[in-house]
Formats: sequence, C-alpha cells, structure tokens
Amino acid sequence: MRGVLLAASIALAASAGGAFAGPFEDAEAALARGDYATALQLLHPLAAEGHTSAQANLGILYQFGRGTAQNYAEALKWYRIAADKGFGRAQNNLGIMYQNGYGVPQDYAEAVKWYRIAAEQRYAPAQNNLGGMYQQGLGVPQDSAEAVRLYRHAADQGESLAQNNLGIMYATGQGIPQDHVQAYMWFSLAVSLGNQVAKANRDKVVEFMNQAQIAAAEKLAREWTPQPVTGPSILIRPAKPAPSP
Repeated sequence: MRGVLLAASIALAASAGGAFAGPFEDAEAALARGDYATALQLLHPLAAEGHTSAQANLGILYQFGRGTAQNYAEALKWYRIAADKGFGRAQNNLGIMYQNGYGVPQDYAEAVKWYRIAAEQRYAPAQNNLGGMYQQGLGVPQDSAEAVRLYRHAADQGESLAQNNLGIMYATGQGIPQDHVQAYMWFSLAVSLGNQVAKANRDKVVEFMNQAQIAAAEKLAREWTPQPVTGPSILIRPAKPAPSP
C-alpha cells in the first residue's frame, strides 16, 4: 500500500478581515467561480501592501499557472515572503517546492526545514509531509516511529492524507504494531473526506479481517472526533505602525 506524501496546499487561505477584507473577499469570490485572472489582479496590490494570505494565494496561482503563466520563481518569492512572517500554509508550500525541485534545486534538507517550522505550528498538511520525509528517509534519518507520530498529529486534526498514511502504517506494522482494526478505522475516516486512495487501501485491509473486527473498526470511526488545534497564532499581516504624534 502506498500513501500520498504531499499535501499540496492549493486551498486558498481565509480572509484576514480588517481594512483588506473587501478586496480580499472579492478575490476569494473570483477564485470560487474560477476567474483566476481577476483574482490575480485583486491579489497583487494586497500582497504588495503586506496581506499575508494574499501573498500565499498569489504564490499558489503562480505555482499552478492559474490566471497567468506558470512561474515558479514568482511562486517562490511570494511563498517566502509569507513564510518568513510565520504563515504555515506558505511554509508548507515552500517545502513542497524544495522537495520537488520546482524552480529551485531539489533540496530535501531545506524541505524538511520548512515542513518542520510549519508542523511546529500544528499545521496538519506540513505534519503529514514531514511524516512522509521521515518514513522515506528524505533529508532526515529514516524513522518510522517518528513518521507515525507526525501522521497521528495531523490525522487527529482531520487531515485525510495523514489518516490514510497512518492507516498504512498500522496495516503494514511500520513504526507501530500491526493493527488491522486501527488501519480500517483510519482508512474509513479518510474515505469519509473523499480520499479514494484510502478507499482502495481499506478494501485491501478488509481481506485480513473478520466481521467482529470490521464492526469494531466501524464503531471506532463513528465515535472519532477531531482534536482542536492548539498551536500558536499565525500572523496574517504585519501590524500597521502607530501614527506619528
């Protein structure tokens, strides 16, 4: 069974409110209807004024070539600006750029650095991606137990990729004792969020289970609730300087 390592954060960040709320909400509406050119036009001035979510979203548009030609250099520029201000989504996406060599030389150690910074803020996609680095030994010594720990933190927050990956670890006994009931439960939770890879994995693991075990796993899945995120606050944009006396 193979998990999905990268949780590419292509979902757009939430509005920061305040003076930027109107234009940013207009950009969000344009993104929702697929009008990426308009979104790009609205996001540029916001990003230039220091709106961190706009900076991260602008990076996404350039990375994936939405509303503009694909431009990894521009994506990296905006991700780094937002990442340097502590924005977990941008930090995670910067890690993805380094892991895959998008616009920069492939650098697993640099990817790990950015994943770790975002993971320390309890940003679930980064926790999942960092877990993948430990599972495969990319940029860090291979450590299945550490991969399980990171997957669990992300899975507990409701990150479907991490739930699938944690299911794989239980199903195969990597870094944790093999447990088909737990594997089935985590696969089921990921399936409920639309993860089709997890559905295929659940179909495989069920072949090794009896009806009592399946019933137990389904009960665990029904009773599961996501854990609240208790990480530090993320800076959305710099505070405006106080007016001169």
